[in-house]
Amino acid sequence: MTTYTPTTIDTSDVNLSPGLEELVERLAQNNHDHWARKRIEEGWRYGATRNDHQKEHPDLVPYDQLPESEKDYDRKTVVEALKAIVALGFELKKRR
Repeated sequence: MTTYTPTTIDTSDVNLSPGLEELVERLAQNNHDHWARKRIEEGWRYGATRNDHQKEHPDLVPYDQLPESEKDYDRKTVVEALKAIVALGFELKKRR
């Protein structure tokens, strides 16, 4: 078996424009809702702790009910994706 070595897009020189907080928050909520919907469709339900065998997960709640630490994780994931988009040469700008 080959050893897996993750690679990422270098975003070390990318600075996102100020004022993207609303976009990041909306995308973080969307990502959470997308993930939760898929799990619910697969038969997962809310549980006090994650239990893959019994398909239970504590984050199967609305985004606004998540602990702040979980929201921060979702936000950081979104920020890294946005930075990768910019590093690949794409622009982020709002349609008028």
